[in-house]
Amino acid sequence: MIERNLERFIFFSRWLLAPFYVMLVLALVGLLIKAGQETLHFVTHAVTASESDVILGVLALVDLTLTGSLIVIVIFSGYENFVSRIDVADTTDWPEWMGKIDFAGLKLKLLSSIVAISAIQVLKAFMNIRNVTDRELMWLVGIHIVFVCSGLLMALTDRWAVGHGHDDGDEGKKSASAGH
Repeated sequence: MIERNLERFIFFSRWLLAPFYVMLVLALVGLLIKAGQETLHFVTHAVTASESDVILGVLALVDLTLTGSLIVIVIFSGYENFVSRIDVADTTDWPEWMGKIDFAGLKLKLLSSIVAISAIQVLKAFMNIRNVTDRELMWLVGIHIVFVCSGLLMALTDRWAVGHGHDDGDEGKKSASAGH
């Protein structure tokens, strides 16, 4: 009885994560405000801006968009994986990927988004090379390489783990079908 109550208490503790996802929604609102400010600045200065300034403005918007998308992925996938399933029976425009991303997929999407955001930061630095020191550029490139390598290692590790599981399962299926 104590064990069952303890397990029930631990199981229901997952709801402590729900406020974190609400806070991420609020962070998404903050990001939307920042994107609005960036768009207003970009549009009002587009006519007089240089080509590289326009490209930097567009990259800033792409960066904010990718960050917003990353937050949405974390909100929905995290909530579904760790808190509760979302009932989408009445929703016709529910994105197909939602509800299908497991924890390994969430990690890879998260790291892929971080790599893309990092790449945009490096590209912005290269576009603004006159105002970026060599040291800053080295740090940006170094951090980007760390993210890329981490993503590759994580993907390889997940593939290796899944491959080991599938190899055992395939061997079991082959031997079972060979016996019939």
